[in-house]
Amino acid sequence: MNEKEKQISSGGSRGTLLQNKLVVCLLAVFCCLLWGSAFPSIKAGYEMFEIGAQDSVSQILFAGIRFLIAGVLTIIFGSLLQKKFLFPKKTSWKMVCTLSLFQTMLQYFFFYIGLAHASGVKSSIINGMTTFFAILLACLVRKQEHLSIDKLVGCILGTAGVIIVSLSSGGVEAGFALNGEGFILIAAVSYAVSSVLIKEYSVKENPVTLSGYQFLIGGFAMMVVGFIAGGRIHLTRPAGILLIIYMALISSVAYSIWGILLKHNPVSSVTIYGFSNPIFGALLSAFFLAEWDKLNLRYVAALLLVSLGIYVVNRK
Repeated sequence: MNEKEKQISSGGSRGTLLQNKLVVCLLAVFCCLLWGSAFPSIKAGYEMFEIGAQDSVSQILFAGIRFLIAGVLTIIFGSLLQKKFLFPKKTSWKMVCTLSLFQTMLQYFFFYIGLAHASGVKSSIINGMTTFFAILLACLVRKQEHLSIDKLVGCILGTAGVIIVSLSSGGVEAGFALNGEGFILIAAVSYAVSSVLIKEYSVKENPVTLSGYQFLIGGFAMMVVGFIAGGRIHLTRPAGILLIIYMALISSVAYSIWGILLKHNPVSSVTIYGFSNPIFGALLSAFFLAEWDKLNLRYVAALLLVSLGIYVVNRK
């Protein structure tokens, strides 16, 4: 395939721009920064909506509302940008539903339930393995790319960074519960599957359309399940409305950009940035929740390891 054919197959000049390493880096880091801001936002949201730390069904209801709004916003903004109403083709609904199942419903259902029965440290470590799982699935299962030594080394460095960040809040307790650590593991694998699927599906459908409608379906399903199961939320401050809109924007903007990047680049070169999520989460939590006392040199070491892992994977 010559250079012209490559540009056509990847979306012309736009595809070439989105394959530029600096552009990918800036957009991927921006997405991870947004996702990192979700950590303090969720904590603040639980307080504003009177949701207990162990109230999993109310957390699912809260997440469902967030993702439903995210879906609506994604569809509106995407339609305005493309000057036409975004709506999946008839042949795309199966892809939308499959993506919604893995990226929203299964991931967050198992994550919230598992988090209530597992320690925060182990949950952070297991959830941080999502990037590693995505790369393995893309290389070994879906055969989208070759599994190289550089990718393995990058994953090991990134995982080490995640472990260091997680251990900064305490040690790792012994034990493994199916409804705790097991559910967190299922959530991590589920999200990894969604990353691989959106890479394939975006060839046939607009990734923004996929993101918008999968959020819409997944958010509605989570709302219904959470409400029927007894989940309830109570707005205690008007600022809570602005907060949940911001959280919806986190999802709609970050996942849409992430999907576009995955369409034009190998899964490994994009998802490797996901190792920075917990680091951004810790830094932003320290800033917004006044948790500066929890920061130490471990975070510097973690950031260096993750950065080195990203460099190793994308150096060629």
